Amino acid sequence: MKLFQPDLIYFEPQALEYPLGQELYNRFKNSNIPVRMTTSHNRITNLPGKNDLEKYRIAKKTLVVGVRKTLKFEPSKPSAEYAIPLATGCMGHCHYCYLQTTLGNRPYIRVYVNLEEIFEAAAKYIQERSPEITRFEAACTSDPVGIEHLTGSLKKTIEFMGKQELGRLRFVTKFANVDSLLDATHNGHTRFRFSVNADYVIRQFEPATASFDERVEAAGKVARAGYPLGFIIAPLILYDGWKEGYTQLLKRLSQELPETNGLTFELISHRFTQTAKKIILQRYPKSKLEMEEEKRKKKWGRYGRVKYVYQETQMKELEEHMREQIARYFPNACVEYFT
Repeated sequence: MKLFQPDLIYFEPQALEYPLGQELYNRFKNSNIPVRMTTSHNRITNLPGKNDLEKYRIAKKTLVVGVRKTLKFEPSKPSAEYAIPLATGCMGHCHYCYLQTTLGNRPYIRVYVNLEEIFEAAAKYIQERSPEITRFEAACTSDPVGIEHLTGSLKKTIEFMGKQELGRLRFVTKFANVDSLLDATHNGHTRFRFSVNADYVIRQFEPATASFDERVEAAGKVARAGYPLGFIIAPLILYDGWKEGYTQLLKRLSQELPETNGLTFELISHRFTQTAKKIILQRYPKSKLEMEEEKRKKKWGRYGRVKYVYQETQMKELEEHMREQIARYFPNACVEYFT
């Protein structure tokens, strides 16, 4: 697939005080991409567009270069102790994505250039938890691989964490431009995870991301580069032919990957909230994503929010099939959880 290139770029003035901010400004100031200044990376108020849908699509092609002022890291359970903030926002158009609601009216892509300050903060968290290992998740609010060709931030983070005896990095991606990361000195301290799905789900619900074949090929490259590897299969969707689709996914992965120790799988079934449904249908009015409350079971989440999940019998069938097929094709892999 084509690498992401923004149609519009904003810079915070303070970002130009950092090497990465200056590098990005020098690269783009004489390009064909409009470059504007903004007082805050959190508040872009003059995006073009005739209506909300047009503004949304333009925002997803807008890059904002700023400074991460809050260096208090958010918790990131259960996958890690903390989220390490490299970027916020994603250029993908996955219909079901939780960022549709959590980012609200700020779907543009923000990258943070004060990497050394972010690394210093991470080192303090590691020191505080010594002698225990501290894990950091780099993809809570973004897909860092999707912008790596622009920033190089992820490789720097991998190599920083490779030097930390008690630090570990994790991230997940739907993109395949991994070549620049293959020679990083990771020392086995970074778990590289791919978000994968049945080919039908990727084609129907994950526009502007890497294809099924591209992700499978990229996973093989990463495995051969010696990274600890994992897969998130999410969201698991019950569609006509889902058993065959997910079996084919696992079969293809087994054919592409070399012998890999410590392989992990995380399995997440599709769920939605009424707020998410409303936003999804506004932004993707022709989406075929099934979101019928009467077919689902209500599940109460934090803060009194209601999620709509599959019925118990459906969940049981889904979990049994996925665990059975993973055991068939990857007998030594670990299924970390099903939810």
